[in-house]
Amino acid sequence: MKYFRLFLAWRIKHVQEKHLVIFLSIIIGICAAIAAVILKTLVHSIESLVRGIADVHYVNWLYFALPFIGILLTVAYIKTFVKDDISHGVTKILIAISKSKGYIKLHNIYSSVIACALTSGFGGSVGMEAPIVYTGSAIGSNISRAFRLNSKKTMLMVGCGAAAAIAGIFKAPIAGLIFALEVLMLDLTLASIIPLLIATVTGAIVSAILLGHDIVFNFAVHDVFNYANIPLYILLGVVSGFVSLYFSKVNYFVEVHLLKITKTYKKILLGGLALGIMIFIFPPLYGEGYISLKSILVGNANSLLDNSLFYKFIGNEWIFVLFLVFVLLFKAFATSVTTGSGGIGGIFAPSLFVGGLTGFIVGRIINLTGLHHVSEVNFTLVGMAGLMAGVVHAPLTAIFLIAEITGGYALFIPLILTASISYLTIIYFEPHSLYHKKLALSGDLITHHKDKAVLTLLKVDSVIEKNLTAIAPNNTLGDLVKVIATSKRNIFPVVDERGIFLGLIPLDNVREIMFDKESYNTIKVQDLMIQPLDYVKINDSMDMVMEKFKDTGLWNLPVIDNGKYIGFVSRANVFNAYRKLLIEFSDE
Repeated sequence: MKYFRLFLAWRIKHVQEKHLVIFLSIIIGICAAIAAVILKTLVHSIESLVRGIADVHYVNWLYFALPFIGILLTVAYIKTFVKDDISHGVTKILIAISKSKGYIKLHNIYSSVIACALTSGFGGSVGMEAPIVYTGSAIGSNISRAFRLNSKKTMLMVGCGAAAAIAGIFKAPIAGLIFALEVLMLDLTLASIIPLLIATVTGAIVSAILLGHDIVFNFAVHDVFNYANIPLYILLGVVSGFVSLYFSKVNYFVEVHLLKITKTYKKILLGGLALGIMIFIFPPLYGEGYISLKSILVGNANSLLDNSLFYKFIGNEWIFVLFLVFVLLFKAFATSVTTGSGGIGGIFAPSLFVGGLTGFIVGRIINLTGLHHVSEVNFTLVGMAGLMAGVVHAPLTAIFLIAEITGGYALFIPLILTASISYLTIIYFEPHSLYHKKLALSGDLITHHKDKAVLTLLKVDSVIEKNLTAIAPNNTLGDLVKVIATSKRNIFPVVDERGIFLGLIPLDNVREIMFDKESYNTIKVQDLMIQPLDYVKINDSMDMVMEKFKDTGLWNLPVIDNGKYIGFVSRANVFNAYRKLLIEFSDE
């Protein structure tokens, strides 16, 4: 530590911050890629070991028990060693950016990796992208704070870690960059774009060196895009939008209801049992789903019936399509049950899996009708983009991710059509993704609208004014006049002996009687006080505070915490703080 402090002192004198940011973005890219490789290796090693035991031609009871074991081990690990909530990684990153100025705890560098490996490796129906993105962001946050960067640069380093993680998992640097801008809502400036690009390219290179072609998912497009199929891709976009809406609603509904179960063991038993039953009946629900997607893309879609009760119907095309429809519908339940009962993972891979199934089902039905022939492979790939665009509310990320993992832009036109229409369809019914919904409801969601972003970063407790003199309700007008004589403010809060806010007295309301000395002992403060049109809670967002100013037309509002008087917030003070933060926020 001594030598590191000396190094920091040397760095401050000799290395400009902008050069340090570039250097750190490289380090973060390397570390995030290594973390992605470690998680990918752990998950797939466990999954391959378990799948190797299964007999593909018969129903295997292991699929019933293994997910429960994975969730049990995950919860035990978190309760024993982590002792912190590490679920919903992307949402946690957004919370860190909007509320904690990019601060993410040190244990998140490794805790999500271990927990996700246990959950997903044993068959939890979740993806590993959210945990590894959380890990990459934690790496960026802690490296930034170690080098004493300010909060703005720390948030940028958090974005670099997240972007590098996506790039490392999929070998898709452009998708990683767009993910940071589109999902994490980072501000697009020249000062931010260069470090993000460097981090993503570094992550992709390191991942490619360590894994070669053995990345999470890759496929080369062979079927040529047919312009005559454009109306069908538009149809796929609409279908993808409604499937996205279904996936999002089910996921949110199930998790909310599982949260109401307070007993951990009950939650594990219920979740593990429900997940085991679903995977036992529909084995493709096991794990993240990339193996099933690869089987579809190489022309071996019938292998999805392996280990299932429906294996005997392997030659019946319509029953096979119906089987895939049920897999699609139950994937939303399987994913939410996994995370809601204590498992660690994300919705990124499940949305790709459901999207691939949606595209394949639409393509297969079109071909079975005999009215037109389409490439089921292309529809599968484009469907993946459609669901990601809808579920994650990230059409650009979806378009470039599928374009990059397929090795080119042969499907760029249908990707744009389907992803855009899917996004426009779901946005009509659900304005926020699962990542953003919680923050949006609380008013803490940072957006690309700079005014709103700055207001989100501005907190009530930073603008509270406490130089207003409080007065007791039983005091007389004479006591109030003495307070007025020594005060520079024109509002006087009325507070009882317990600190409870009772009302306020504007100076204008006592001007006409304040010189009537005969009333000094007869008129009480409680007779003069009025109730404010509204008041501010200590936990209100600044966006809510500004709405209250707008609705009431007032320039000052009292701040109350559980009934107790804290101080006042004034428009003038908020505007001053806003201008200062806007300068910092916009500084290049």
